[in-house]
This record gives sequence, C-alpha cells and structure tokens, in this order.
Amino acid sequence: MGKFVLVINPGSTSTKIALFEDETTVFESKISHETEDLQKFPNVASQFEFRKDLIEKEVKKHGFNISKLDAVCGRGGLLKPIQGGTYLVNEEMIKDLTEAKRGEHASNLGGLIAKDIADEISIPAFIVDPVAVDEMEDIARISGMPIIERPSLFHALNQKAIARQVAKDKGKNYESLNLVVAHLGGGISVGAHQKGKVIDVNNALDGDGPMSPERSGSVPLGPLYKMCFSGQYTLDEIKSMNYGKGGLVAYLGTNNAVDVVKRIEQGDEKAKLIYEAMAYQIAKEIGACCTVLKGDIDYIVLTGGLAHEKYLINKIVERISFITEVLIYPGENELLSLAQGALRVLNQEEEAKTY
Repeated sequence: MGKFVLVINPGSTSTKIALFEDETTVFESKISHETEDLQKFPNVASQFEFRKDLIEKEVKKHGFNISKLDAVCGRGGLLKPIQGGTYLVNEEMIKDLTEAKRGEHASNLGGLIAKDIADEISIPAFIVDPVAVDEMEDIARISGMPIIERPSLFHALNQKAIARQVAKDKGKNYESLNLVVAHLGGGISVGAHQKGKVIDVNNALDGDGPMSPERSGSVPLGPLYKMCFSGQYTLDEIKSMNYGKGGLVAYLGTNNAVDVVKRIEQGDEKAKLIYEAMAYQIAKEIGACCTVLKGDIDYIVLTGGLAHEKYLINKIVERISFITEVLIYPGENELLSLAQGALRVLNQEEEAKTY
C-alpha cells in the first residue's frame, strides 16, 4: 500500500482538494463557495472552520477514513520570504498565516487547515513552495530607486515542480541544472533557475515583466505617474489597469487566448498584433533571464495553461530557439505538485524545512 496524502488548495471562491496514494489521484474535488457565504466573515482566517468542515464532509463523501492519512499538505500563503522546498507547518507559521501581516489571501488557509486535520491524527502537515519563495540574489533586488526593492513574487509551486520534472525526465538532479522557466497563465512569470534556486524572476503580480492575459506587465513610468496625479483616476482604477484589466483584457476585451486565436484566424489584425506582442515580450523576458545565467542554460521550459496554445508557443519559440533546447510542459497541476512535495519528505528524498 502506498502513502496517502490529502492536499488542500484554498482559492478566493473555491477550495480544491485531492487525495493521493503516492502520485496516483484517488479523488479530486472542487468545493465552490457562494459569495454571500464568504462575505459573512470579517477576514480570511475567520473562514477556517467553515472551509475545514466542508473539506471533512467531502472526504467522508468519498468513503475515505482520514485516520489512514500519512500527511496533509496545504497551499502555502503569504509568508515571510523563504527558500523553496517543503516546510513543516509549525506554530510560528500558524501565527503568521493567522495574523496575515504580509497580506490577506485565501491560500493562507491551506497551512492552517492542514495543520488542524493532521494534529487530530498525529501526522505531519506541510506546505510546498508558496508564493513567498525568495531565492533572489542581492544584485537582482536593486530597482534603481532605493526606497523600492524588487521582490520575489511568482508562480513558485508550478515553476519548481516543472523544473524538478524536467530534471527527472532528463535523468538529472534539479540542483545540477540551469533553467529558464516561463509560467504562462493569467499572470506570467519567468524565472532564472541556477542549480536549484530561482536567483531572479519578474514580479508576476505587480507590474513587472511581460504583459499577460489580464496584467499589464511593465509600462513606461513617465506616462503612468502623470496618470496617477491627473485627478482622472482613483488608486483602485490604476491598480485594475495593472492587475485584472490589463494585457489582453485592456486591448481586446478578453483574457481567453482561444477566443483571441479565433479572431486572428478570422483576419482580426489588431488581435494578431496584440497577441504577438505578448509573445514578443515573453521571449524578451526569457532572453533577459538567459543573461542572468551568463548564457549557461541547459533548457528553456514553457509551462502553464497558455503553453497549450500552439500559436503563442510557436511565436515565442521562433525567437528563443537559437539559445538552447526549448521544452514544452503544458498546464499546471498544483494539487499533484503539493502531493509530490509531501511525498519527497515522507520518502526521505529530502528533509522538511523549518519555518
């Protein structure tokens, strides 16, 4: 019999869970939450009992006895900057997730709920590669304005999981490779992975790097700060132009790449220009990361939901294929990635880190 791991990934309007026996999915569920139900709670942490109860009911519905679990693994939240890896959920982490000093986010609940379920049956609770993973070199933190430091905020869970999968598929260790990994989704992050550490990466959340389906990426500062002080826009309106209503949404009114490609096929020249501009910016960011690694790159890896889109991928690859071999790993499986992180510790392939 394999090892059973329950994985919990709380989102803003749903909680995704899955039970794995080793790396095989026993069941997977998405528990949707009505906005009215969530609005009853003053903050994310106060949703704890509500979401935990629904998770336990869902597990029972599938006929699984929680006492058979070997570990529970939650999505890591907005913690202090930490190295990548699998972490035991301890009291200090619980405190930081509960107080949410670094921001309110549904993923903060992952570690909290995992720890509570695990403690009931005396098994370990983990988180894996949270968004707070920070392995950047000091030189990469310099922004040009002393009061602003470049942060590490990116799709750490998927980038790290795919990097490890590439290493496994190539019969090598992640810690022996230099990779440039581009996560292509609603947000886009491009990371320079040097011997197991992401030493530089664009801030995928807050106006840095290439534009994405719904984020602006980097924009010229001069026009932006004139907009900010023009009196024509509120702070929230400016923020939404950067995050949520930027990128493809701003230019084309949609964040759906499939729809954009259909428009291109129907002769829409504006859609073609904007979509190819996004590919251009992604390729340019990949090139920048290659300079970070001084040209010593084993593979460039394209992953995330948009890696399914052949039109986009072809436009990126034609600009970067001269550098090194380009590997395509479409999609992202956050639940499996979390389970794999827990299993690496349970199988003594790596030691759990302490927060």
